[in-house]
Amino acid sequence: MSDVKRKRNVLNVKPKLEILQKLDNGEYANTVTEDVLNEGNAISHSVALQSVETLLDYMGQRGFDYGDITAVRKICVDIRQDMNKEQKQRHTTDFLSSKC
Repeated sequence: MSDVKRKRNVLNVKPKLEILQKLDNGEYANTVTEDVLNEGNAISHSVALQSVETLLDYMGQRGFDYGDITAVRKICVDIRQDMNKEQKQRHTTDFLSSKC
């Protein structure tokens, strides 16, 4: 196993509410996502994926534009691809370090 510690900051309720309010006020999902990412909030892939899926549910209930929902779905795909890539890298590193 790797001894590398990863710093993970999870968004609390206030930033999540701010995101939902921005979306409710008509801002595009891409813009809101960029704002959150640029604030330096580092969260785990699984937490990000869960948050995005919750956001999709919210957007569906509120009748958001199909384009915005599609953009958020693409974010889910991107997160899953990153998760898979990192998992493969971890498995490779673990395998190589166990052989030494």
